Order: sequence, then C-alpha cells, then structure tokens
Amino acid sequence: MSILAIGVNHRSGPLSVLERVTLAPTELPKAVQGLAQLDNVREAVVLSTCNRTEIYAVTEKFHGAYADIRDFLCRLGDISADELHPYLFSQHDDAAVAHLFEVAAGLDSAVVGESEILGQLRQAWEVSQREGGTRSTLNLLFRHAVEVGKRARTETAIARGTASVSHAAVEMAVEHHGSISGRPVALLGAGAMGEGIAVALHGAGVGDVLVVNRSPERGAALAERISGRAIGMDGLRNALESSDVVLTSTGSGEPLITSELVRSLDRGDRPLLFVDIAVPRDVAADVADVPNVTVLDLDDLSRWADRGRADRLAEVDLVAEIVRQEVERFELQSAALQAAPLVSSLRERAEAMRMAELARHAKRIGQLDDGQREMIDAITRGVIAKLLHEPSVRLRNQAGTPQGERNAAAVADLFDLG
Repeated sequence: MSILAIGVNHRSGPLSVLERVTLAPTELPKAVQGLAQLDNVREAVVLSTCNRTEIYAVTEKFHGAYADIRDFLCRLGDISADELHPYLFSQHDDAAVAHLFEVAAGLDSAVVGESEILGQLRQAWEVSQREGGTRSTLNLLFRHAVEVGKRARTETAIARGTASVSHAAVEMAVEHHGSISGRPVALLGAGAMGEGIAVALHGAGVGDVLVVNRSPERGAALAERISGRAIGMDGLRNALESSDVVLTSTGSGEPLITSELVRSLDRGDRPLLFVDIAVPRDVAADVADVPNVTVLDLDDLSRWADRGRADRLAEVDLVAEIVRQEVERFELQSAALQAAPLVSSLRERAEAMRMAELARHAKRIGQLDDGQREMIDAITRGVIAKLLHEPSVRLRNQAGTPQGERNAAAVADLFDLG
C-alpha cells in the first residue's frame, strides 16, 4: 500500500482553478464517502481550505488510485483531465508524509506559520473518521501531523506576528490605505474566517464595522463582540455604498458582488477597496475593471506574504528540521504498525497448535481435577508466551529495516502465515 497526496493548492495552480475544486464544509462528508468507495482507495481524508483542496489517501494500487482521484477532482470542478493536469499536485509515501507535516506546521501556507490550518486539518480528519474514511494508517498519520503542527508552534517562533490569512487580509487593507482607522468598513461573512477578520479589524483600531451575514443572529453575535453593527444580506447594497473597505469570506460558492451591482452603486468618485479571501471568490473577477475600485484576492495575498517570508527564514529552517525528524519517527511507527498483523498471526498460529495438542490429550487431561487442568493450561500458555516474546519484539523493533524484512519473510515462510 502507498500513501498518496494529490490535489490543487496555491502553489500548484491559480485561484481560478483552485476555486473550481473547492469543497464547502457541508460537502466534505459526501466527498469522503465517494472516495472511500473507489476500488483502489482504502482510506481518504479531504482537506479543502482557501489555499488548497488536497486528498490524502491510502491506496491499494498507486496508479489506479491516482487516476481515480484525478477523475474525482475533474468531476468536482467540471474540468477535463488535460486542463487539470498542469496544476495537479501529487506526492507519495515519504514525500506525501513530509508534505502533510509541512502543511500542519504552516510551512506550505500562503502566510508562513499561519495558525488556522491546524484547526482545518483536524476538522478534515474528524469528518473522515465520522464517515468511515480513515483506518489505522491515516489515523496514525493525521494524529502525528497534529503533533507536528503543535511542536512547530511551541518550539519555534514560526507563528509570531501575522500568522493567519484573516489577519493578513486586514494588513493588506491597511497597507493599501496607509490606515483604515476611522474608515467605514464592511465585513461579509461571520464564519470562522469572518471572526478572524473581525478580531484583526478591532486590533487595527477600526471602531465601526458593519457585519453583513445571511444569518442575522450569527452576524449580530459577531458584531457585538467588536462593538460593530449587523445587517442581513438584503442590506448588501447599502453596505457597499457606505463603506470604503469591504472584506469578504462568505464561502457562498458563487460571486455575491458583480460588476453590474458595483457600477450601479451611488458612491460618486469615492474609491472602494475589496479584499476577498473567499474560495470560490465572493467578488467577480471583472469587478476590478470598474473605475475607482480595487480588488485584492488570495493571489495578491500570496504575493504580499512572500515579501515577509525572508523575515522568517531562520524559523522556517528550524521547522523544516522538526518536519524531517517527525517524518523519520512516523516511518518507524508506521513500520511497527505494519509488523503487528504478522506478530498477531504468529501468536494465533501458536495458540491454535497449543489448543490442538491439548485436544489430542483431552481424554487423559479429563481425568485430572480442575486445579490440575488449570495448571496445565497456565504452563502451556506460559511456554508459548516466553517462546514468542523475543521474536515478537524483534519483528516490531526491526520493522522497516532490511533485517526486519528478512526476518518477517522467514517467519511467514517457516510458519506458513501467508
């Protein structure tokens, strides 16, 4: 079996491709169910965020699974294999493990060290567990990935400063205007990203934030936390007319803000800035063509974040070393896990032989009293346990090494364990 990581991310493809294969949280369970039913896929976790849609799978046949998952992404994005191929990212086995650990540690994020990805990774794993998409291998892998993410953030300063996409969105707005304190600001979306943006706006000194959300209750709860105001989506036009800066993260699946809507606004010559971190985008691409309107999206955020990457190079090197160490540790744990079935089979074979021998002498044993029969049972169990202890320990400890592979093959052959 192989571990396969495959998908589209902010490094492998443009936003226009990434948004086509993005899955909403409500779509993840069905996606996991569909992947787990593929002939060549044994386990699957789907990680879909603003920076990536990546599928981590344990495969029965690598090439068959690659084709099956590629076709799944093509159907998801209504895109042909030839169109998708230039932007398709894939890694397998140790490279796939290293990639997931880099994702968990924040090394592969648009904003290096960002903290949101670790929670998103954990949620993706939990969804897959609920839907029956994970077994021993991916459960071990994702448990390990969460540990790597925590270790990277506690042992290094990788998460110091701007360490979330939400905060980066606000900092881009601040950089564009010099300051947004005192400017009217609208926030579209009150989900997890929206909450992060709201907190960042409050920290930037923006005192009057207008929260626009489909759920008035959730919008009002977020607005109350930052001393802002809340309205429903029916007030979107008024929000756009009154604001200088609009930050969006609704995850609606289609543009909420079109060029027709923006051109019809009664704003005079006042400039309007959109910072759109939703995937798919909340702001249609041609809105950027409207006079006095600027649109910044995740492609711009990646370029903005690259400028600050040099400030964290020392921390990146430290985290990369942590990832290297943890990949090696995972390999050892995984190898030990793979040795477990052989050890179990060996012990089952020995127990079957013990029981068969006791059954062969059942008539004579039956003449003994209960205490004597229990003593015979205990002695034979003890002999088997002591005899198999050292081989079992060696098979586990040497798993994944050339010597371990030779020993495993010899045990399987000698005891006819298949």
